[in-house]
Amino acid sequence: MEPRRSAVRLTGERGGATVCLLAVGLAFVTAGVFGAAVGAARTARQQARVAADFGALAGASQALVGESVACGRAAEITAANGGRLLACRLDGLDVLVTAEVAVTPLPGLARVATVSARAGPVRG
Repeated sequence: MEPRRSAVRLTGERGGATVCLLAVGLAFVTAGVFGAAVGAARTARQQARVAADFGALAGASQALVGESVACGRAAEITAANGGRLLACRLDGLDVLVTAEVAVTPLPGLARVATVSARAGPVRG
């Protein structure tokens, strides 16, 4: 008759896989949050670019009337596209517009995307 073997307990390694799994999960969550923050910043930059471009085009359509009318129209269109007009000036028949869009990619981290655009008649 063979002697009975008793079950060996390894108490020093209990829960090791759980801690490893939690560390891997935390790494994935951190990478996801970082990716989302970068995506939010890129989206804000694109939104600022669109607001500045459309504002400059709208201002250029009113360039013959004068700078105040052209920049007023540029401010309206920039705001309608989610931006804020920082600067506007008339350079001949060209309108130069600078717009910004505020973004908060992470709680407590506020940034501003600023873009400039120029629009005017086609030169040949």
